[in-house]
Amino acid sequence: MRETVFDTAQVPAADRFEFWRDSMARAMCPTEVSSAHAEGFAARMRLLRLGSVQAWPTGMQAMSWRRTPRLIRQADPEYYHLTLTLRGALAISQAGRAETHTAGRMYVIDTSRPFDCFVPGDSVEGVGLEVPRALLPLPSASVDRLLTRHLPRRGVGGLLATVLLGLVEQTGALRPSDGARLETVLTDLLAATLAHHLEEEDRLTPESRTRSLVLSVRAFILRHLPDPDLDPGTIAAAHHISVSQLHRLFRGEDDTVAAYLRRQRLERARRDLADLAQHATPVNAIGRRWGFTHHAAFSRAFRAAYGIPPRDYRERQRAGEPADGPGR
Repeated sequence: MRETVFDTAQVPAADRFEFWRDSMARAMCPTEVSSAHAEGFAARMRLLRLGSVQAWPTGMQAMSWRRTPRLIRQADPEYYHLTLTLRGALAISQAGRAETHTAGRMYVIDTSRPFDCFVPGDSVEGVGLEVPRALLPLPSASVDRLLTRHLPRRGVGGLLATVLLGLVEQTGALRPSDGARLETVLTDLLAATLAHHLEEEDRLTPESRTRSLVLSVRAFILRHLPDPDLDPGTIAAAHHISVSQLHRLFRGEDDTVAAYLRRQRLERARRDLADLAQHATPVNAIGRRWGFTHHAAFSRAFRAAYGIPPRDYRERQRAGEPADGPGR
């Protein structure tokens, strides 16, 4: 885990707003910014990098920022960005919806789509969380329905908020090797929070039963990834449907059920291989941990997904060399 602090108090007053604009671009994505307090602008951000996920507790004076199609074409990190507002308020519009979120509220936006955001009061404090879209096991068309909307802090959403706040408060007690573990925890909690709200929404639509069943199947798979006997047959039996019905459920998804299971297992094995604290754990043991009973099969599947054998991937990560990641 790496921490970088951006504090406008560290630069001359005349340069502070430009410094903050560049800091936001580095932390999130390029945006057009403006503020009535540009001269002597006050803001501070701690950017916490947790593998491919990042969190940033932030406080700043009133300002506005917007993401345009031109800026998206120039640079797009393809993040889902969640904001937990702690003090003050934020007004956000995206995908034809506009909301104002006061202290304690959470919402999510997509950096690949235009948005407008501004601080309606004097200042705001909050925590941002950014997760690559490729890591979330949810169709983007489904997540689009939740953009800018209030995500209540109950159930899984409450757990996500608690972990985020704990991360902010306990950063000093964490070790570098904790980054990969927190990457997994935060990614899974964000996915579960979004899936929970999608499931609640789908109960109100004619397709509710099908959509709810797909989300239930996905959650079941994620809970049972280490089980080497997990396959379409056992998944179908657990949901009291036939294997052919299970395959029909996934026809409208990005992956087949078998491909989804394999991709989730491989992604978790990849994260463990990148975790320096687990370097002494044999590669084949990590494969078995995530349901691959035969090392040769694990190695072939890993190489097909990431372009490199798992042992070589681990050594490159240990040496700090770049290696292919998800979405290759």
